[in-house]
Amino acid sequence: MTDINKQRPSFPVTVDETPSKRRAVFSKNVTGLGSWHVEDYGRAMPRRPVRKVYDDSLHLIDDLTNRPLDPLFSDALLTQSKSLSTFSVWFTRVIVFIICVAVGCAGCVFVRQLSTDPRKQVRASLATELQQQNAGLNKITGEVTNLHTEVLKKADSMPQNSDDSLLRNDEMANGSLKVQGQGIVITLADPISSVDNNDGVSPREGTGNHIRVVTDADLQDMVRSLFKAGAEAISINGYRIGVSTSVRTAGQTILIGVNQVTSPYKIESIGNPTDLEQQMSSKSIPGLYERLNTAGINPHITKSLSLKLDAAETVNITDAKRSK
Repeated sequence: MTDINKQRPSFPVTVDETPSKRRAVFSKNVTGLGSWHVEDYGRAMPRRPVRKVYDDSLHLIDDLTNRPLDPLFSDALLTQSKSLSTFSVWFTRVIVFIICVAVGCAGCVFVRQLSTDPRKQVRASLATELQQQNAGLNKITGEVTNLHTEVLKKADSMPQNSDDSLLRNDEMANGSLKVQGQGIVITLADPISSVDNNDGVSPREGTGNHIRVVTDADLQDMVRSLFKAGAEAISINGYRIGVSTSVRTAGQTILIGVNQVTSPYKIESIGNPTDLEQQMSSKSIPGLYERLNTAGINPHITKSLSLKLDAAETVNITDAKRSK
Protein backbone atom coordinates (compact mmCIF):
# COMPACT_ATOMS: atom_id res chain seq x y z
CA MET A 1 0.00 0.00 0.00
CA THR A 2 1.12 3.50 -0.76
CA ASP A 3 1.64 6.10 1.82
CA ILE A 4 -1.20 8.58 1.91
CA ASN A 5 1.05 11.32 3.22
CA LYS A 6 3.25 11.02 0.12
CA GLN A 7 0.31 11.42 -2.34
CA ARG A 8 -0.19 14.65 -4.20
CA PRO A 9 -2.94 16.75 -2.63
CA SER A 10 -6.22 17.03 -4.64
CA PHE A 11 -7.97 20.21 -5.50
CA PRO A 12 -11.40 21.00 -4.10
CA VAL A 13 -14.49 20.31 -6.27
CA THR A 14 -17.52 22.54 -6.42
CA VAL A 15 -20.97 21.30 -5.54
CA ASP A 16 -22.15 21.41 -9.19
CA GLU A 17 -19.17 19.41 -10.39
CA THR A 18 -19.35 16.74 -7.72
CA PRO A 19 -19.26 13.30 -9.43
CA SER A 20 -22.30 11.13 -8.91
CA LYS A 21 -20.24 7.95 -8.71
CA ARG A 22 -16.94 7.37 -7.04
CA ARG A 23 -14.30 4.78 -7.64
CA ALA A 24 -12.15 3.35 -4.94
CA VAL A 25 -8.62 4.59 -5.00
CA PHE A 26 -7.22 1.14 -4.41
CA SER A 27 -9.21 -0.52 -7.18
CA LYS A 28 -7.33 -2.50 -9.79
CA ASN A 29 -8.47 -0.11 -12.59
CA VAL A 30 -7.20 3.00 -10.80
CA THR A 31 -3.97 2.99 -12.79
CA GLY A 32 -5.91 3.24 -16.09
CA LEU A 33 -7.87 6.33 -15.08
CA GLY A 34 -4.98 8.73 -15.34
CA SER A 35 -6.39 10.96 -12.60
CA TRP A 36 -4.79 14.23 -11.66
CA HIS A 37 -5.95 13.83 -8.08
CA VAL A 38 -4.60 10.43 -7.20
CA GLU A 39 -1.22 9.11 -8.20
CA ASP A 40 0.23 5.79 -7.29
CA TYR A 41 3.85 6.03 -6.24
CA GLY A 42 4.11 2.33 -5.69
CA ARG A 43 5.30 -0.24 -8.12
CA ALA A 44 4.57 0.40 -11.73
CA MET A 45 1.56 -1.52 -13.01
CA PRO A 46 1.12 -2.30 -16.72
CA ARG A 47 -1.41 -0.11 -18.52
CA ARG A 48 -4.42 -1.84 -19.97
CA PRO A 49 -5.37 -0.87 -23.54
CA VAL A 50 -8.17 1.66 -23.57
CA ARG A 51 -10.95 0.95 -26.10
CA LYS A 52 -11.53 3.67 -28.58
CA VAL A 53 -14.59 5.76 -27.91
CA TYR A 54 -15.54 6.06 -31.58
CA ASP A 55 -15.94 2.40 -32.39
CA ASP A 56 -18.47 1.43 -35.12
CA SER A 57 -19.37 -1.84 -33.45
CA LEU A 58 -20.22 -0.06 -30.19
CA HIS A 59 -22.38 2.43 -32.07
CA LEU A 60 -24.18 -0.43 -33.79
CA ILE A 61 -24.82 -2.26 -30.53
CA ASP A 62 -26.01 0.97 -28.97
CA ASP A 63 -28.41 1.63 -31.84
CA LEU A 64 -29.82 -1.90 -31.74
CA THR A 65 -30.24 -1.80 -27.99
CA ASN A 66 -31.55 1.72 -27.39
CA ARG A 67 -33.11 2.60 -30.78
CA PRO A 68 -34.42 -0.60 -32.40
CA LEU A 69 -37.09 1.25 -34.45
CA ASP A 70 -35.99 2.91 -37.71
CA PRO A 71 -36.41 6.72 -37.66
CA LEU A 72 -38.09 6.79 -41.08
CA PHE A 73 -40.58 4.18 -39.92
CA SER A 74 -41.27 6.23 -36.83
CA ASP A 75 -41.97 9.29 -38.99
CA ALA A 76 -44.27 7.24 -41.21
CA LEU A 77 -46.25 6.10 -38.16
CA LEU A 78 -46.88 9.72 -37.27
CA THR A 79 -48.76 10.27 -40.56
CA GLN A 80 -51.04 7.26 -39.94
CA SER A 81 -52.43 8.51 -36.71
CA LYS A 82 -55.58 9.50 -38.53
CA SER A 83 -57.54 6.66 -40.16
CA LEU A 84 -58.45 6.99 -43.86
CA SER A 85 -62.07 6.97 -44.99
CA THR A 86 -63.53 4.19 -47.13
CA PHE A 87 -64.02 6.57 -50.05
CA SER A 88 -60.36 7.59 -49.99
CA VAL A 89 -59.21 3.97 -49.92
CA TRP A 90 -61.40 2.90 -52.87
CA PHE A 91 -60.65 6.07 -54.82
CA THR A 92 -56.93 5.38 -54.47
CA ARG A 93 -57.40 1.78 -55.56
CA VAL A 94 -59.38 2.84 -58.66
CA ILE A 95 -56.76 5.40 -59.65
CA VAL A 96 -53.96 2.85 -59.25
CA PHE A 97 -55.94 0.30 -61.30
CA ILE A 98 -56.50 2.80 -64.12
CA ILE A 99 -52.82 3.71 -64.16
CA CYS A 100 -51.84 0.02 -64.31
CA VAL A 101 -54.25 -0.60 -67.22
CA ALA A 102 -52.92 2.42 -69.12
CA VAL A 103 -49.31 1.35 -68.61
CA GLY A 104 -50.15 -2.20 -69.70
CA CYS A 105 -51.90 -1.02 -72.88
CA ALA A 106 -49.02 1.29 -73.73
CA GLY A 107 -46.58 -1.55 -73.21
CA CYS A 108 -48.60 -3.87 -75.45
CA VAL A 109 -48.68 -1.27 -78.24
CA PHE A 110 -44.95 -0.67 -77.89
CA VAL A 111 -44.16 -4.40 -78.03
CA ARG A 112 -46.45 -4.84 -81.02
CA GLN A 113 -44.70 -2.05 -82.90
CA LEU A 114 -41.34 -3.62 -82.14
CA SER A 115 -42.52 -7.04 -83.34
CA THR A 116 -43.90 -5.75 -86.65
CA ASP A 117 -41.69 -5.66 -89.72
CA PRO A 118 -41.16 -2.04 -90.82
CA ARG A 119 -40.37 -3.21 -94.35
CA LYS A 120 -44.00 -4.26 -94.87
CA GLN A 121 -45.18 -0.76 -94.01
CA VAL A 122 -42.62 0.71 -96.38
CA ARG A 123 -43.72 -1.63 -99.16
CA ALA A 124 -47.37 -0.84 -98.52
CA SER A 125 -46.73 2.92 -98.59
CA LEU A 126 -44.69 2.61 -101.78
CA ALA A 127 -47.40 0.48 -103.40
CA THR A 128 -50.05 3.04 -102.47
CA GLU A 129 -47.91 5.86 -103.84
CA LEU A 130 -47.32 3.90 -107.05
CA GLN A 131 -51.04 3.33 -107.50
CA GLN A 132 -51.71 7.03 -107.01
CA GLN A 133 -49.03 7.93 -109.53
CA ASN A 134 -50.42 5.40 -112.03
CA ALA A 135 -53.92 6.77 -111.56
CA GLY A 136 -52.69 10.31 -112.18
CA LEU A 137 -50.72 9.16 -115.23
CA ASN A 138 -53.75 7.34 -116.64
CA LYS A 139 -55.84 10.46 -116.14
CA ILE A 140 -53.29 12.63 -117.94
CA THR A 141 -52.98 10.04 -120.72
CA GLY A 142 -56.74 10.04 -121.16
CA GLU A 143 -56.76 13.81 -121.37
CA VAL A 144 -54.01 13.75 -124.01
CA THR A 145 -55.92 11.16 -126.01
CA ASN A 146 -59.12 13.21 -125.85
CA LEU A 147 -57.27 16.32 -126.95
CA HIS A 148 -55.71 14.38 -129.80
CA THR A 149 -59.15 13.16 -130.83
CA GLU A 150 -60.50 16.71 -130.81
CA VAL A 151 -57.58 17.79 -132.97
CA LEU A 152 -58.42 15.04 -135.43
CA LYS A 153 -62.07 16.07 -135.46
CA LYS A 154 -61.06 19.66 -136.16
CA ALA A 155 -58.79 18.41 -138.91
CA ASP A 156 -61.64 16.38 -140.44
CA SER A 157 -63.81 19.50 -140.58
CA MET A 158 -61.15 21.34 -142.57
CA PRO A 159 -60.98 21.11 -146.37
CA GLN A 160 -59.28 17.90 -147.42
CA ASN A 161 -56.62 17.50 -150.05
CA SER A 162 -55.22 14.57 -151.93
CA ASP A 163 -52.70 13.73 -149.21
CA ASP A 164 -55.29 13.18 -146.42
CA SER A 165 -55.88 9.50 -147.26
CA LEU A 166 -52.15 8.76 -147.17
CA LEU A 167 -51.76 10.64 -143.91
CA ARG A 168 -54.70 8.80 -142.39
CA ASN A 169 -53.26 5.42 -143.38
CA ASP A 170 -49.93 6.36 -141.85
CA GLU A 171 -51.57 7.45 -138.60
CA MET A 172 -53.57 4.23 -138.45
CA ALA A 173 -50.41 2.21 -139.04
CA ASN A 174 -48.34 3.94 -136.36
CA GLY A 175 -51.19 3.73 -133.82
CA SER A 176 -52.06 7.42 -133.45
CA LEU A 177 -55.72 6.85 -134.43
CA LYS A 178 -58.49 4.75 -132.93
CA VAL A 179 -59.26 1.73 -135.08
CA GLN A 180 -61.83 -1.04 -135.16
CA GLY A 181 -62.23 -4.27 -137.06
CA GLN A 182 -62.16 -8.02 -136.79
CA GLY A 183 -59.28 -10.05 -135.46
CA ILE A 184 -58.23 -12.41 -132.66
CA VAL A 185 -57.72 -12.19 -128.90
CA ILE A 186 -54.86 -14.06 -127.18
CA THR A 187 -55.05 -14.51 -123.40
CA LEU A 188 -52.02 -15.32 -121.24
CA ALA A 189 -52.22 -15.90 -117.47
CA ASP A 190 -49.71 -16.69 -114.74
CA PRO A 191 -49.70 -20.22 -113.28
CA ILE A 192 -52.07 -20.83 -110.36
CA SER A 193 -49.14 -21.74 -108.07
CA SER A 194 -47.78 -18.18 -108.31
CA VAL A 195 -50.91 -16.38 -107.08
CA ASP A 196 -50.13 -16.51 -103.35
CA ASN A 197 -46.41 -15.91 -103.52
CA ASN A 198 -44.30 -13.19 -101.90
CA ASP A 199 -47.32 -11.30 -100.52
CA GLY A 200 -49.01 -11.06 -103.90
CA VAL A 201 -45.90 -9.98 -105.80
CA SER A 202 -45.44 -12.10 -108.92
CA PRO A 203 -41.97 -13.60 -109.30
CA ARG A 204 -39.97 -12.85 -112.42
CA GLU A 205 -37.09 -14.55 -114.14
CA GLY A 206 -33.78 -13.87 -112.45
CA THR A 207 -35.26 -13.27 -108.98
CA GLY A 208 -34.21 -16.67 -107.63
CA ASN A 209 -37.77 -18.02 -107.51
CA HIS A 210 -38.50 -21.37 -109.15
CA ILE A 211 -42.06 -20.44 -110.15
CA ARG A 212 -42.03 -18.83 -113.60
CA VAL A 213 -44.73 -16.43 -114.76
CA VAL A 214 -45.44 -14.45 -117.91
CA THR A 215 -42.60 -12.03 -118.58
CA ASP A 216 -42.11 -9.02 -120.81
CA ALA A 217 -40.08 -11.23 -123.17
CA ASP A 218 -43.12 -13.49 -123.68
CA LEU A 219 -45.33 -10.51 -124.52
CA GLN A 220 -42.67 -9.16 -126.88
CA ASP A 221 -42.52 -12.51 -128.70
CA MET A 222 -46.31 -12.54 -129.03
CA VAL A 223 -46.42 -8.98 -130.41
CA ARG A 224 -43.54 -9.72 -132.80
CA SER A 225 -45.26 -12.89 -134.05
CA LEU A 226 -48.58 -11.04 -134.53
CA PHE A 227 -47.01 -8.29 -136.62
CA LYS A 228 -45.20 -10.95 -138.62
CA ALA A 229 -48.53 -12.75 -139.17
CA GLY A 230 -50.09 -9.60 -140.62
CA ALA A 231 -51.72 -7.86 -137.63
CA GLU A 232 -52.54 -4.22 -138.38
CA ALA A 233 -53.10 -3.00 -134.80
CA ILE A 234 -52.29 -4.58 -131.43
CA SER A 235 -53.12 -3.67 -127.83
CA ILE A 236 -52.30 -5.31 -124.48
CA ASN A 237 -54.87 -4.93 -121.69
CA GLY A 238 -56.34 -1.95 -123.55
CA TYR A 239 -53.02 -0.13 -124.18
CA ARG A 240 -52.25 0.28 -127.87
CA ILE A 241 -48.85 -0.71 -129.25
CA GLY A 242 -47.50 2.23 -131.23
CA VAL A 243 -44.21 3.18 -132.83
CA SER A 244 -42.91 4.58 -129.52
CA THR A 245 -44.54 2.04 -127.17
CA SER A 246 -42.26 -0.32 -125.27
CA VAL A 247 -42.99 -3.59 -123.49
CA ARG A 248 -40.60 -3.89 -120.56
CA THR A 249 -40.24 -4.88 -116.90
CA ALA A 250 -39.65 -2.39 -114.10
CA GLY A 251 -38.81 -4.26 -110.90
CA GLN A 252 -41.60 -6.82 -110.50
CA THR A 253 -44.07 -5.06 -112.85
CA ILE A 254 -44.62 -5.26 -116.61
CA LEU A 255 -45.15 -1.87 -118.26
CA ILE A 256 -46.77 -1.12 -121.61
CA GLY A 257 -45.18 2.21 -122.30
CA VAL A 258 -45.59 3.76 -118.85
CA ASN A 259 -48.77 1.86 -117.93
CA GLN A 260 -48.72 -1.05 -115.48
CA VAL A 261 -50.40 -4.31 -116.53
CA THR A 262 -51.00 -7.49 -114.56
CA SER A 263 -52.10 -11.05 -115.26
CA PRO A 264 -54.19 -12.10 -117.15
CA TYR A 265 -52.76 -10.40 -120.22
CA LYS A 266 -55.29 -9.82 -123.00
CA ILE A 267 -53.63 -9.25 -126.40
CA GLU A 268 -56.06 -7.91 -129.00
CA SER A 269 -54.99 -7.73 -132.65
CA ILE A 270 -56.92 -6.53 -135.72
CA GLY A 271 -56.43 -8.41 -138.99
CA ASN A 272 -57.65 -11.41 -140.88
CA PRO A 273 -58.92 -13.73 -138.09
CA THR A 274 -58.27 -16.95 -140.00
CA ASP A 275 -54.73 -16.04 -141.03
CA LEU A 276 -53.84 -14.71 -137.61
CA GLU A 277 -55.19 -17.82 -135.87
CA GLN A 278 -53.20 -20.11 -138.15
CA GLN A 279 -50.00 -18.13 -137.84
CA MET A 280 -50.30 -17.94 -134.04
CA SER A 281 -51.08 -21.62 -133.47
CA SER A 282 -48.72 -24.06 -131.79
CA LYS A 283 -47.90 -25.62 -135.14
CA SER A 284 -46.59 -22.35 -136.59
CA ILE A 285 -44.54 -21.25 -133.54
CA PRO A 286 -43.80 -24.49 -131.62
CA GLY A 287 -40.76 -23.08 -129.79
CA LEU A 288 -42.75 -20.30 -128.08
CA TYR A 289 -45.61 -22.64 -127.12
CA GLU A 290 -43.21 -25.28 -125.79
CA ARG A 291 -41.46 -22.74 -123.58
CA LEU A 292 -44.77 -21.42 -122.23
CA ASN A 293 -46.34 -24.85 -121.72
CA THR A 294 -43.30 -26.05 -119.79
CA ALA A 295 -43.88 -23.22 -117.29
CA GLY A 296 -47.60 -24.01 -117.02
CA ILE A 297 -48.69 -21.08 -119.22
CA ASN A 298 -51.25 -22.02 -121.88
CA PRO A 299 -52.15 -19.32 -124.45
CA HIS A 300 -55.84 -19.18 -125.42
CA ILE A 301 -56.84 -17.82 -128.86
CA THR A 302 -60.37 -16.70 -129.78
CA LYS A 303 -61.74 -14.96 -132.88
CA SER A 304 -63.62 -11.68 -132.67
CA LEU A 305 -65.70 -9.96 -135.32
CA SER A 306 -65.49 -6.51 -133.73
CA LEU A 307 -62.51 -5.10 -131.89
CA LYS A 308 -62.03 -1.46 -130.91
CA LEU A 309 -58.53 -0.28 -130.07
CA ASP A 310 -57.70 3.14 -128.64
CA ALA A 311 -54.95 5.31 -129.98
CA ALA A 312 -51.45 4.82 -128.68
CA GLU A 313 -49.66 7.40 -126.60
CA THR A 314 -47.94 10.04 -128.64
CA VAL A 315 -44.59 11.66 -127.98
CA ASN A 316 -43.32 15.09 -128.89
CA ILE A 317 -40.65 15.05 -131.60
CA THR A 318 -37.89 17.51 -130.72
CA ASP A 319 -34.68 16.18 -132.26
CA ALA A 320 -35.91 14.23 -135.29
CA LYS A 321 -36.46 16.19 -138.52
CA ARG A 322 -37.93 15.28 -141.88
CA SER A 323 -35.33 14.23 -144.40
CA LYS A 324 -35.32 15.99 -147.78
